[in-house]
Amino acid sequence: MKDEFGWEVPVELVPIPSEGKVYPLDSYLHNKKTLKIKAMTAREEDILSSAALLKEGTVINHLIESCLIDKDVKIDEMLLGDRNALMVSIRITGYGSSYSAIASCPECSERSSHDFNLSELEIKPLSVEPVRPGENIFSFNLPITKKDVHFRLMTGRDERERSLTTERKRKMFGSARIEDNVTSRLSQLIVSIDGVTDKNKISQFVRSMPALDSKRLRNYINECEPGIDMSAWIKCTGCGESSKIGLPMGTNFFWPSM
Repeated sequence: MKDEFGWEVPVELVPIPSEGKVYPLDSYLHNKKTLKIKAMTAREEDILSSAALLKEGTVINHLIESCLIDKDVKIDEMLLGDRNALMVSIRITGYGSSYSAIASCPECSERSSHDFNLSELEIKPLSVEPVRPGENIFSFNLPITKKDVHFRLMTGRDERERSLTTERKRKMFGSARIEDNVTSRLSQLIVSIDGVTDKNKISQFVRSMPALDSKRLRNYINECEPGIDMSAWIKCTGCGESSKIGLPMGTNFFWPSM
């Protein structure tokens, strides 16, 4: 295209929040601090509008794969935070950093439209070292039971499996069932408890875990997880209060009305 039209698709480097510290030694992502992406084009808009990919829930993965210059990267193996860093950067290359969305005020529940600047979202680096270099395994000592827990941070594959499991349970038991969002997530992420690795035994322990142990562990996992800080300040048009909220991920994130 450069020869024919005097223009070529821009390429840029995206910082990887984990700096590749959690990926195996034989992984392309091991110790990778940046990845190259090309800017979104009309071809990527084809991907975003694919009914089949939208139904499968894989449209974002396909979008990222299409924009990555480094084709050896396996999106499913990436930590969610690393993947989100790529997702936000790709969106900026396609439609700019301005993002308008409807948000609810935490103080008065007033819903109104707000403009956000995606380029101002901060990188949240990996805050702790894994138990061993090149492994997605971290350690935490539970405050009440004093158990030593090894856990991993969620990857794209984990997220997809969790979504499939949740949908399967919904179909089997309907909306009347008690949702197990806390226990199922912990059971999925915990690798061992005091050296015990049997998943059934881990699930049994999680269901009986003291609430404070559960809360502290979940907080620690959230603190450890690298990624993009997807929060922003808004000023309510109703009550006038300023609040920090999670960035609303509406349909116009990748389908802006322009």
